[in-house]
Amino acid sequence: MGGIRALEAVGIHPVVCHMNEGHCAFLSIERLHQCMKRHHVDLKTAMEIVPRSTVFTTHTPVAAGHDEFPAFMVRPYLAPLAKLLGTTEDTILSWGQADGAGPDGPLSMFVLAMRMAEHINGVSRLHGRVARNMWSHVWPGIPEDEVPITHVTNGVHPATWVSLEFDLLFNRYLGPEWDLRHSDPAVINRVDAIYDDELWRSHEMSRSRLIRYCRDRMVKQFSRRNAPRALVEEAASVLDQDVLTIAFARRFATYKRAYLLFQDPERLEALVNDPNHPVQIIFAGKAHPKDNEGKDMIKSLVQTIRRPGLRKRIIFLEDYDMAIARHLVQGADVWLNNPRRPLEACGTSGMKAALNGVLNVSVLDGWWAEGYEPSRGWAVGRGEDYRDHQYQDATESKALYNVLENDVIPTFYERRESDTPKRWVKMMKESIKMALADYSSHRMIAEYRDRFYRPSAAKAKTLVADRSAAAKSLVEQHARLKALWPAVRLSTPQRDRSGSMRVGDSFKVSVEVFLGELMPSEVSVELYYGELEDMDALRSGEAVPMGVAKELGGSRYLYECTITCGSAGRYGFTARVLPAGDKRIRFSPHLITWA
Repeated sequence: MGGIRALEAVGIHPVVCHMNEGHCAFLSIERLHQCMKRHHVDLKTAMEIVPRSTVFTTHTPVAAGHDEFPAFMVRPYLAPLAKLLGTTEDTILSWGQADGAGPDGPLSMFVLAMRMAEHINGVSRLHGRVARNMWSHVWPGIPEDEVPITHVTNGVHPATWVSLEFDLLFNRYLGPEWDLRHSDPAVINRVDAIYDDELWRSHEMSRSRLIRYCRDRMVKQFSRRNAPRALVEEAASVLDQDVLTIAFARRFATYKRAYLLFQDPERLEALVNDPNHPVQIIFAGKAHPKDNEGKDMIKSLVQTIRRPGLRKRIIFLEDYDMAIARHLVQGADVWLNNPRRPLEACGTSGMKAALNGVLNVSVLDGWWAEGYEPSRGWAVGRGEDYRDHQYQDATESKALYNVLENDVIPTFYERRESDTPKRWVKMMKESIKMALADYSSHRMIAEYRDRFYRPSAAKAKTLVADRSAAAKSLVEQHARLKALWPAVRLSTPQRDRSGSMRVGDSFKVSVEVFLGELMPSEVSVELYYGELEDMDALRSGEAVPMGVAKELGGSRYLYECTITCGSAGRYGFTARVLPAGDKRIRFSPHLITWA
């Protein structure tokens, strides 16, 4: 609210607002107030304008990441807002309460933000699916795969994260404006023209800089704690400039499983101390101040890597910040990520690493679930979801060791023709091309602009034109639908052919619909069909519009459509009625009737 008021104070009146996570959901309350004041409309009309010009992005599939507050705690703060809007505290509270919560139910910042936004999205394809499952109860009667939460996969800013060495390479091979034109396929394909040896030497320089940086940080860490001189001197020589370097750097939340590599300490010790193909690992990260489990995980990790067989090959960098992150994503060889699927919403650090030719080794979660290809990195597991977390950790830790021992390490140390690992460098190039083409902030912003911002801005302009006539019409439409919808009902849909059918066969389906006082132009009647999961559920249903074939009298209409069998299997179908209109009207809670 303060942010919106600050903009108003300097004469800026945003047409579209984008809320990132539910923490800022109250900005919509202030926007309602400003809308009422500026366009001289009542609250109901403002409620048709503001949500249609609001975008809401949810960033976490972890329930604890979504704020909820008891009603008694919120009410005192809502009193002055209710006065501004000319309504009651309970009305404002209800906007953020789940269905059936009652007047004393908690206010969910997610639900409040969701009800105040027409466009809602997660931050990766998998996260969009998880969010639809997580919040499907907010849209009762809507199938999970139709819950109006989509996704826009996150991106990172290439010029911020690419190393100095790679920036020089890209300027020479991709062109001096590569950071502005990297979505152009012609520019991306020039990555293949970079000489393998030149790319590798540039990466080795970044790795050398990372090792020097780590040694300096470790000396400072030990000196701060007044460690014995012998330990300080040892810290000055940790790690090796020519050894395969794995980085694990992120917030230390338990679901990110920093401990996974330590499930088998003996196997890990053999891995890092292999006389021919050694490995070194750099850990960095912080836990949330209130996350005691995360802090305990860091403590356990630090104690483990003090073992004589590990302490020269595995280090932990304290006080993780953007400077440490930049060194790691530029200088590591492998970026390790092993969250508990599907709790990683996106995970942008792997994108930053990929820009620098660092190869990802990750569970198929977040962005890697859509970015992974064998030509550009490695997957841990096959995207399985587990219920038994202990079994999951045991299984995926073994899978991680296997990937490292059988694929990653041999590829890195394969030097058949020269000192340059040709297969590894080829994968580096594929990783760079992927990051530039698909995971930059330029692509992300363009997607938000084209899918959400521009349509929302155009809609807002239409709604406030001519003294907000269109918005006032929507108020009437909503009120009419809510009042008359309880009368809507359907018969059981019938098909004109019985028995089994072949692929390519067609059949007609009809259903009788009673609309009461509503007109056919006010509703959308659809056949909903899909593969049978069981006798009462469809897997990945698909909706097909049905048209009025005959008016039967007494507010009854016969609707029909024709279906062509596209693939083999056991299919089921039913019919439904929804309101006709834009996405906000179509998915209004409780305005759906099934046969």
